Amino acid sequence: MDSSTHKVYHLHDFDSRQFLEDYVSNKPDMVFAEDSLLFPIENLKKTFASGHIKGDILIDLTMGSLVHHLYSACEFFKDIIVLKVSDRCIMELKRWVNTRTGAFDWGHAVKLHADIEGKSHPELDKEDKVRAAIQHVVKCDLQKENMTDPIVLPLADCLISLWLLDVISKDKDDYIRYLKKFSKLLKPGGHLILIGDLDTTYITVGKHKVHYLTYNEEFVRNALAGEGFVIDCYKAKKRTVVSDLCDYKAVIFIVAHKKK
Repeated sequence: MDSSTHKVYHLHDFDSRQFLEDYVSNKPDMVFAEDSLLFPIENLKKTFASGHIKGDILIDLTMGSLVHHLYSACEFFKDIIVLKVSDRCIMELKRWVNTRTGAFDWGHAVKLHADIEGKSHPELDKEDKVRAAIQHVVKCDLQKENMTDPIVLPLADCLISLWLLDVISKDKDDYIRYLKKFSKLLKPGGHLILIGDLDTTYITVGKHKVHYLTYNEEFVRNALAGEGFVIDCYKAKKRTVVSDLCDYKAVIFIVAHKKK
């Protein structure tokens, strides 16, 4: 497959709604629920329940317009600042935040969260808590030294990122360069939570192949160590999904803290 024909997430017109429909929706033919919904929700729930990751500010730098990873986080941070690289992703997210007509329905993810907590009924106010916590949705420019220029963000207690490094990095040097920028948004001792995919060459969104960085466990461990992070938790779930939409081999969950 000629990767030169692949669209680039932050340079081309990424269809954020189609991404949600293909990878995290509740439609019958959506086969990624175990990897893209359950695995993140389970691990994030356990991570935040431990009580050692909390504070005033959480920065979210995540692919598309995902929100299911914030259900647990919203209980432990006063403010969530969401950074997005495109107007389309911002529009899709704000449609949900403001409960507008046509917003993506995350009800199935709320139910998964309740099931993991052992509750027979989902909390009706779970989504409202997330909406209230999202204080700012800010467009960022990945090429700028200060990605939110002219806005200077306060340093975060925690930064969470799902699959974004995988799609914005054209090569491994790029991955490390962006990781360094992410690190600058964190307080010393702050936590970084990463979810990504191993050994991937592409994903498909709608009719388009989207560039994806191919890397393995050794690379991501070395990249984090090289940027001054200590890994507290690393989990990998091998792929069992049968689909031609993407070719990842495993999904990974990493919690690391920035050396003081």
